Amino acid sequence: MTTHAARASFDPTRVAHLSGRYAPVTEEVDEVGLAVTGELPDDLDGLYLRNGPNPRFSPIGSYLYPIDGDGMVHGVWISQGAARYRNRFVRTPAVLAEERAGRALWGGLESMIVPGEAEVGPDLAGTFRDLPDINVVRHGGRLLALAESGCPFRLTPGLETVGPETFGGALPAGITAHPKVDPATGEMAVFCYALEEPFLTWSVIGPDGTVRRGPTPVAGVDEPMMIHDMALTERYLVLVLAPAFFDIAGAMRGGSLIDWRPGQGTRTALIPRDGGPVRWTADEAFWLWHTVNAYDEGPAGDVVLEYVQWDHLGLGPGGGPNPGGLARAVFDPAAGTVRRTLLDDAPVEFPRVDDRLIGRRHGPVAVAAETGTLDLRPSEYDALRWYDTAGGGSRTWRAGDLSVGEPVFAPAAGSGPGDAGRGYWLTFATDRTDATSWLLVFAAEDPSSGPVARVRIPVRVPLGLHGAWLPTEE
Repeated sequence: MTTHAARASFDPTRVAHLSGRYAPVTEEVDEVGLAVTGELPDDLDGLYLRNGPNPRFSPIGSYLYPIDGDGMVHGVWISQGAARYRNRFVRTPAVLAEERAGRALWGGLESMIVPGEAEVGPDLAGTFRDLPDINVVRHGGRLLALAESGCPFRLTPGLETVGPETFGGALPAGITAHPKVDPATGEMAVFCYALEEPFLTWSVIGPDGTVRRGPTPVAGVDEPMMIHDMALTERYLVLVLAPAFFDIAGAMRGGSLIDWRPGQGTRTALIPRDGGPVRWTADEAFWLWHTVNAYDEGPAGDVVLEYVQWDHLGLGPGGGPNPGGLARAVFDPAAGTVRRTLLDDAPVEFPRVDDRLIGRRHGPVAVAAETGTLDLRPSEYDALRWYDTAGGGSRTWRAGDLSVGEPVFAPAAGSGPGDAGRGYWLTFATDRTDATSWLLVFAAEDPSSGPVARVRIPVRVPLGLHGAWLPTEE
């Protein structure tokens, strides 16, 4: 689908997200008895997982972070004050084929390089690779590595790859990387976007892992669009449709895969969970990668969404300034109107709350943040910040020589969702001076005082993307 010139013109050493703290690692490691600075709390019992782009071999043709890249899942098991580590590639058919060949056979999405039958056989020839490299979730007895939009891949408890997960054939096109689990019902709400009709669908998976609602088209979406995240309330799925349209023809001519059209504005779909008509609102163009959370203001009131806002979709090098920050949008479903407020214009990303409060009013919002004092790579952060978006105010921990990732909340064993201070925030961090990586553990009651424990990881963990805390199951 592309020329030899396109292969030759790509230089992976010039891609910021393939070097330094983002550089891929290829070694798979198992290690017990990890070194701990400080003390791991006795009431922290479970598994911290993080998935992220990690090309198995040096990329060819193009590389567009964070969409491209093979998945690698890093796991830290914590119990009784001790920790062990394991990392594994998500071994898709493409990864297995490339391991047999000893080199990359597929190019990045923008290059349109795909192997022929002589290289990979008839089943994989001419196909695009699976990319379950964004997130990881446990639901309904399944541990899943999630792609931007496509079939997730099921993993064993030891992080070995089982294969693609279609939920018994009920979701053959897959789901996106940010499903939301309702803590009250156990249902997992998902959506999926596609390059062909229907361009956008949503589904519901029951707590037992069976699909309760199959792919349901969202009326009013007539072109393929990129939608990275969603939010969930007791009444609605919330999908923000920024004007980021897929342009396959343009990509095949050597242009960008994504066409940003700010003149078309940003629309938001409030999709009733009972299957009723979609409620739409329209606004000026903005982009969001990640939502914080959403909730209903009463059984028939407004819908509140908190999220990280950007002026436009920035992918790849260049693009100029992209102002944004932590934001709140309040939707009136009956009137079809929205009011947006920027809560803080500081550069932040990877927002998380206590997942036990998804769809309800939440407590502290944790983010990765820039202090503005260092020359960091794109999407690199040197601080963690915790916001009280209800009462106002924030607290910051400056990471010094460490670059930090997404903070994830781990409830203290035996605590309930109302125990906001009983738990811990976890994140991977890499030292910019010696490339060592650590798992940092912060006590929720006073996280800005710094980590109570630092767990030395035996390999460097490349920066990005998303993780989950999986409490030990009784």
